[in-house]
Amino acid sequence: MDRKMVITCACTGAETTKAQNPALPVTPEEIADAAYDAWRAGAAILHLHVRDGKGNPTMSPRIFKKTMELIRRKCDIVIEITTGGAVGDSPEARLAPLVELEPEMASLDCGTVNFGNDYIVNPLPVMRRFAEAFRKSRVRPTLECFDVGHVYASRILIDEGLVEPPFHYGFVLNVPGSVPYSIENLLAFQHALPSGSFFTVMGIGRASLPAQYGAIAAGGWIRVGFEDNVYYAKGQLAASNAELVERAARIAKEAQFGIATSDDVRSMLKLRR
Repeated sequence: MDRKMVITCACTGAETTKAQNPALPVTPEEIADAAYDAWRAGAAILHLHVRDGKGNPTMSPRIFKKTMELIRRKCDIVIEITTGGAVGDSPEARLAPLVELEPEMASLDCGTVNFGNDYIVNPLPVMRRFAEAFRKSRVRPTLECFDVGHVYASRILIDEGLVEPPFHYGFVLNVPGSVPYSIENLLAFQHALPSGSFFTVMGIGRASLPAQYGAIAAGGWIRVGFEDNVYYAKGQLAASNAELVERAARIAKEAQFGIATSDDVRSMLKLRR
């Protein structure tokens, strides 16, 4: 098993609610426990959103800091914070935790997209501003792409020297109003990548499990978690984020992959500790 599969767990997100799955972690303590359990199950990266005292999404650096400190007491998982935030967050709010906390990794949205009945706004000047903040803080971006055009937009940042290799992409497929998951669409995203890029495949909702198999077939990495999908099977809620990670690790092993550790990711992506 020379090949290694990197599994990311997105345990909370900004849109998922406890009404959808009561096991959703929302407090810093719950998120830290979920991160530890996911890490033990095989996740090398935690994609981190946080919530306020009422369970609403927030970009509060104070809450991010508390949550990250609790996670660090439990395990050494790579923490990738969101800079996408929630629908309607300002660029200033979205950047604040990155600037103040300088995590190892963070997501960087690479374009504007329909998001269900809402939309996420990321024009190129905002993307440049974010990329410059990432570079200044020495944070490795995950270049999140909801559309093939976003991959090409990211290459503008690369050509302008705002993003340096190694490049890591996140393909977000099956968001309502955007690109549905199919192996053909996944390959179109992959073919648009700069040479040598790493990429993680995120299938939203019912596309989560097919996207995991697609990632294995295409040579990509896997993301699971309640941000993307709260079900284990049709009509069966997942008991925990760790249960979803355990399945992803099992199918990767069956495909003759080893499971990457957090330190493997730090080495592959040249993260700043």
